[in-house]
Amino acid sequence: MGRKGKFDKDLSGRGRKAKKQSDPTFPKGILGKESNILSHRQKQRARKRLLKNQQLKENAKKLLKKKTTVEEQQVQSKNRKDILKQQKEKKEKKVKFVNEKRDEMVIQSDLSSKLKTKLKQNKKTKGKQKDIIKNVSKLSKKAKQNKKSKSMKTKTSIKNESDDDNMLFNDDDDIEEDEDEQMDDENTSEDEDDNQLVSAAKLKKNMKKTKKFMEDNIESDSEEMVSSDEEESTEDEQMREDGKENDKSDDDDLLPIEKANEKLKKKKEKEQKLAEEEVEDMMTYQSVFSFPNDEELTNVTNLKDIQQRIRDVIMVLSDFKKLREKNRSRSEYTELLRMDLCTYYSYNNFLMEKLMQMFPLDELLEFLEASEVQRPMTIRANTLKTRRRDLAEALINRGVNLDPIGKWTKIGLVVYSSQVPMGATPEYLAGHYMIQGASSFLPVMALDPKENERILDMCAAPGGKASHIAAIIKNTGTLFANDLNKERLKAVVGNFHRLGIVNCVICSYDGRKFPTIIKGFDRVLLDAPCTGTGVVAKDPSVKANKAEVDIQRCCTLQRELLLAAIDCVNARSESAIIVYSTCSILPEENEWIIDYALKKRDVKLLPTDLEFGTDGFTSYRQYRFHPSLKLTKRFYPHVHNMDGFFVAKLKKFSNNILNQKNVKEEMSD
Repeated sequence: MGRKGKFDKDLSGRGRKAKKQSDPTFPKGILGKESNILSHRQKQRARKRLLKNQQLKENAKKLLKKKTTVEEQQVQSKNRKDILKQQKEKKEKKVKFVNEKRDEMVIQSDLSSKLKTKLKQNKKTKGKQKDIIKNVSKLSKKAKQNKKSKSMKTKTSIKNESDDDNMLFNDDDDIEEDEDEQMDDENTSEDEDDNQLVSAAKLKKNMKKTKKFMEDNIESDSEEMVSSDEEESTEDEQMREDGKENDKSDDDDLLPIEKANEKLKKKKEKEQKLAEEEVEDMMTYQSVFSFPNDEELTNVTNLKDIQQRIRDVIMVLSDFKKLREKNRSRSEYTELLRMDLCTYYSYNNFLMEKLMQMFPLDELLEFLEASEVQRPMTIRANTLKTRRRDLAEALINRGVNLDPIGKWTKIGLVVYSSQVPMGATPEYLAGHYMIQGASSFLPVMALDPKENERILDMCAAPGGKASHIAAIIKNTGTLFANDLNKERLKAVVGNFHRLGIVNCVICSYDGRKFPTIIKGFDRVLLDAPCTGTGVVAKDPSVKANKAEVDIQRCCTLQRELLLAAIDCVNARSESAIIVYSTCSILPEENEWIIDYALKKRDVKLLPTDLEFGTDGFTSYRQYRFHPSLKLTKRFYPHVHNMDGFFVAKLKKFSNNILNQKNVKEEMSD
C-alpha cells in the first residue's frame, strides 16, 4: 500500500518548477572583455554617427566660406564706390579750376578798360611820361614771368596726377596766390599812374603792347583748357579699364554655373539684337517692294525670287492702304499673286482661283504647302480577327515603328517606318489589318452601323469602308457593296476574302438606277466620285488637269447619286440614315449638293458625332446655304494632318418625293 494523498490540506507555496533562478555569476575579467566587443549593428551605428559628424563639419566650413565670400564682395563694392567718389571729386575740382581761370580773364579785360579811361582823362598832364613807360614795361615783364611759372606748374601737375592728386590742387592754390599778388601790384601801379600821365601819342603805343599781352594770356588759357580735356578723357579710359579688371576679378570669384548663366545672357542679348536688325531689314524690304515690270515677270528663272515676291504681295494685301503703290489696285496685286502661286506650286489658273476664293491668303499658303507633302501611312485593325494591341505588338516585333492615330479612334495605327513592306507582312496576308487613309474612317464612324441591319455602300471599291462596316456589324445582317467598275470590284472580293467578311453581297450597278433594283435599306453610305482636290498629295495631276467642266460633271453625278441613295433608304426603319462624303474641298461638290438634296427630298441634317473637324459653309461668296449645314464637317491637310475630306449625315423622314412646286415655294421662302 502506498502513502495516502492528503487532499484536504491547502497546497500553498512554490512548486519545484516555479522557483526563479538566480542570475548567473561570472568572474570579473570575463564580463569586462565581452562588453568591449561590439556587435555588427553597433558598428554600423558608430559609422553613421561618424559620417554625420563629418557632414556637419563640412557644412559648417561651407557656411564660413560663403560668409567670407559675401564679406569680400561687400568690401570690393565699398572699394569701388570709394574709387568712383574720388574720381568724381577730381573732375569737380578740375571744373572749378577752369572756371576760376575764366574769371581771371574777365578781370584782366576790366583792368584794360580802366586803363583806357584813365589815360583819356589825364591827357593834359605831360611832365611824367617816362615814369609811366617804365611802369608799363615792369608790368609786361611781370606778366611774362607769370606765364612761364604757369606753364611750368601745369607740366609738373600733369606728370604727378596719377601719383598724388592733392599736389595738383596745392599747386593751383599757389597759382591763385601769385595772381592775387599781381593784382595788388597792378592796383598800386594804377594809383601811381594817376599822378604820372603820358602824352597821347606814346600812350597809343603802350595800349598796343597791352593788347598783345592780353592775347597771349588768352592763348595760354585755351591751351590749358585743351590739356585739361585730354586729362579727363585719359581718366575716363582708366575708369573703363578698372571696371573691366573688376569684372574679371568678379568672374573669377563666381561659380561655374553662374559663369555659364552670364554667357547665356550675353548670347541672348546678341540674338535679340540680331533678330531686331533682321526685322528692321525685313520691314525696310517690305516697304520698298515695287510692282514688277512685264520683262521681270517673263524672265523669271529663280523660284526663290517668286517665293519672296509671294510673301511681299501677301504683306501688301494684309495692310493694303499703307503698303500699296498709289497707281495700283487690289485686283492687280491678286492677279500677280495668282500667277506666282501657279508657277511656284504648278497649279492651273482655274483651280488656284477657286482656292484663293475659299481660303484667306495666310491659310492658303499653309494648305498649298501641306498638299505638297504626303500624309503618313495609316492602317486599320480588323476586329473580326484581332485586336489593335495584339496587332501593334506583332508589328513592333517585326521592326515597325508605329503609334495610335488618336483618341478619336480605337482601331487606327500610324506607321512611321518599317523594315518590311506593309503590304507583304504575314499579318496583312492573314487579314489582320487593312491599309487605309485616316480620313476614310470618318464616314463609317458617322454612319454608326448597328448589328443585324441592312446596309448599302453605293460606291464600295476598293472595299476599305465596306470592310470597316462589316467589322463593326460583326458579320451580322447584310451588307451590299456596289460599284460601277467591275475591274475595281476584283479588289473588293480579294480584300473581303482576306479579311474574313461573310455577310456581304457584291454587285455592279449604276448607283443612279439602284432604287429601281432594290430598296428598303436601313443605312446607306455614299462616298461619291469627285475631283480629288483634297488628295493632291496622292495624285498631283489634279493640279493641272481639272477645269470647270470637270467640276460641273462631278456635281451633276453627285446630285443624282445622293437622291438615289436617299430613295434607297426606308424612312420607316428605326435609323433611316444616309452619309454623304467626298475627298474634295470645293463647296460646289459638298455644300451645294447637300443643299440641293434638302430641297428635293424630305431629309434633315444630323450632327456627325465626330469629335473634331471644322464646320461646313453656310455662306460662300454671294451664295447662301441652309443654316443646318453647320452640322457638316470639313477636314483639311494643314489643320488635321489627313487628306481633305467632307462628311454630312442625313436622316430621312418620309418616302414621299417633293414636287417641283413645293421646291419653288421653299426657294421663295
